[in-house]
Amino acid sequence: MTIENKLIAGVQDAVKSLYGMEATAQQVQLQKTKAEFEGHLTVVVFPFVKAARKAPEMVGEEIGKYLVENVGDVVAKYNVVKGFLNLVISDAPWITLLNNINADEKFGFQAVTDESPLVMIEYSSPNTNKPLHLGHVRNNLLGSALARIVEANGNKVVKTNIVNDRGIHICKSMLAWLKWGNGETPESSGKKGDHLIGDYYVAFDKHYRAECAELAQQYMAEGMSAEDAKEKAKQESPLIKEAHEMLVKWEQNDPEVRALWKKMNEWVYAGFDETYKMMGVSFDKIYYESDTYLEGKEKVMEGLEKGFFYRREDGSVWADLTAEGLDEKLLLRSDGTSVYMTQDIGTAKLRFQDFPIDKMIYVVGNEQNYHFQVLSILLDKLGFKWGKDLVHFSYGMVELPNGKMKSREGTVVDADDLMEAMIADAYEASKERVKQTEMPEEEAREVARKVGLGALKYFILKVDARKNMLFNPEESIDFNGNTGPFIQYTYARIASILRKAKEQNINIPAQLSTFNFQLSTKETELIQKLNQFPVAVRQAGTDYSPSGICNYCYELTKAFNQFYHDFTILGESNEELKLFRLSLAKAVGKVINLGMGLLGIEMPERM
Repeated sequence: MTIENKLIAGVQDAVKSLYGMEATAQQVQLQKTKAEFEGHLTVVVFPFVKAARKAPEMVGEEIGKYLVENVGDVVAKYNVVKGFLNLVISDAPWITLLNNINADEKFGFQAVTDESPLVMIEYSSPNTNKPLHLGHVRNNLLGSALARIVEANGNKVVKTNIVNDRGIHICKSMLAWLKWGNGETPESSGKKGDHLIGDYYVAFDKHYRAECAELAQQYMAEGMSAEDAKEKAKQESPLIKEAHEMLVKWEQNDPEVRALWKKMNEWVYAGFDETYKMMGVSFDKIYYESDTYLEGKEKVMEGLEKGFFYRREDGSVWADLTAEGLDEKLLLRSDGTSVYMTQDIGTAKLRFQDFPIDKMIYVVGNEQNYHFQVLSILLDKLGFKWGKDLVHFSYGMVELPNGKMKSREGTVVDADDLMEAMIADAYEASKERVKQTEMPEEEAREVARKVGLGALKYFILKVDARKNMLFNPEESIDFNGNTGPFIQYTYARIASILRKAKEQNINIPAQLSTFNFQLSTKETELIQKLNQFPVAVRQAGTDYSPSGICNYCYELTKAFNQFYHDFTILGESNEELKLFRLSLAKAVGKVINLGMGLLGIEMPERM
């Protein structure tokens, strides 16, 4: 039984014995004692005042005295401040708690069983016309961390990706490659496939803009207004018309168009795989919109037959959501081609067939808030049991404060470039901190990889996902403050202490059985902070908040560094106290590793 559970039971016994009140566990409010008062945990006594018919201070005194007399193995002493009973916990329960933390390999995590709910989490959702960029980095890191957190809360998790591999934007890249590629391949160019195709998407846009500008000038010379000329040029551009013709051919299964599409997409997928591997991101199931859009059409037609949707005179199919306070939503264009909403409906259908989903979470930027509001209603109308309760994990945009990071397209920061730059910065920073001769080059490079990527991941994940954020590479790589490297460095320090203990033949017992010393306030506070990890994991799962885990890891790291500053570990003369502090350091390292692991951050043993 935990310290908290013993105290709750003790307070329940106290109010029944003293006041004849049958208190529920929920009525016993326990909280961490405020720093300005003596104590570890505080009981709020106001819920018992009415039954006691006494002033809050008197109720606190009576309950405190009862706890000392009847739960003395837990409560050493107490003090009362108005309606708050501050309890000082005895040393023995802290030692027991530390033993329990060290004994539990997955401390803070709930077990996943056959009966656990199945949660599907969709993230990444790239287009096959360009490489992953900074926005995708935030999406992937959030989705991947969320998957680990949801699983740590006792759920079965399926990590899924929907690849946007069809549509006009894909045809633009294909057309540009046909026109200006001269048969170029990833092998002949030395470029990753996603970067190569991204270059042709940019090339299409460049030629298309030039073509539109020329046409607009022509239309204005004929007397058309600048605005009307610009709009007409966009529609009449031979390039865009050719791209649309290619899209129609694709939907008609034209063999040449399909063969080119398949070849170019395979180049892109190979590039994506490299990026995902570097980022430490993976998926259990990948869906492709080229497979799902037809399924979506089928479900839309089913909804049309049932009267959920309607067809306009031009043949397009719409959903009227005005009764739900929304607008009318296009589901199929007049030429029969589908839109994103149709594809999402089709993807949902396939997923529902593939997995017994209890909850569906979409990790998508906040510019799609309305889209998912509509999707939820449509899926519910079409009979998907989780449709009404789908979760849109909406996140804000991420930008850089300057243009120093290399960008392949001029406006978007490439994910590969970003990760490479972070690792290079970490390597340079480590050279300034440690003489290179102290660490073999291969190990130094591996540490730099962990630190660089850890800096990137932590900096992005520590910000509330709902907020827009500014990613500053220089701040993220700092070894002080609320950063990944600061936490990694503390973990490496703990690993160093444990290595030195082993070199000195000090055997840290799995369980501390006896102790002939008194715990300091900082030591009990550190154990108390360790004990808050399961709460932090549960809260992060409830709030869908990786930033909560970041905050916890940072606070635990700060608490350990304060303890380490004030107390010696290996230099302690009291052998029992030395073993306790080593056991405490071991537990802190373990919990830091578990917490950062939820974020997808690897912890170096040396730095």
